[in-house]
Amino acid sequence: MKLRSETRDLSELIDLTEDLIRLSRKGGMLALENKSIDNVFYQDGVRMLVDGYDADLVQKTLKEKNSLFNEVADTSSGVFRAIGEAAPAFGMIGTLVGLIQMLAYLSDPETIGPAMALALLTTLYGALIANLFALPMADKIESWAHDESYRQHMMIDAVNCIANGVNPAIMRDLLHSYLEVGSSKKVENV
Repeated sequence: MKLRSETRDLSELIDLTEDLIRLSRKGGMLALENKSIDNVFYQDGVRMLVDGYDADLVQKTLKEKNSLFNEVADTSSGVFRAIGEAAPAFGMIGTLVGLIQMLAYLSDPETIGPAMALALLTTLYGALIANLFALPMADKIESWAHDESYRQHMMIDAVNCIANGVNPAIMRDLLHSYLEVGSSKKVENV
């Protein structure tokens, strides 16, 4: 669960990028070596610049990392979605097995009620697993991955601005579009 709003995180990223651009324009890429960056993805991009990687190679590498991140997130959410889709079916199978056992003891009327309750309980468990755990978890992973991928795309553009020594005012204009889209995205979700 996020305690800070997405817009604030993106604004902080723009401020950090401005600091990094000013530092690199003043002292070269090596001046960025000891700069503390909290985000590992962004830090990797800046580290590659400090190590002398070509700007195009850095951008290509970060895009590949983003693509791999999206694949892992899709796989993770897919696992939970599959569990959510299968759980009700397994609940129904449990109910059928319970009903078969109940029918085997029809001669004893005292066992019919408890056996029927147990048989139906498996359907409830299947529905609960699907709707209270697995499907919401898949949705949460998809939402988080989409937001994180969006931030990573912004970081790719930010690292590219650093690599090319873009004027900080121009960088702010370029990256500000991420704030506008991010805030309109939040309004749509409300």
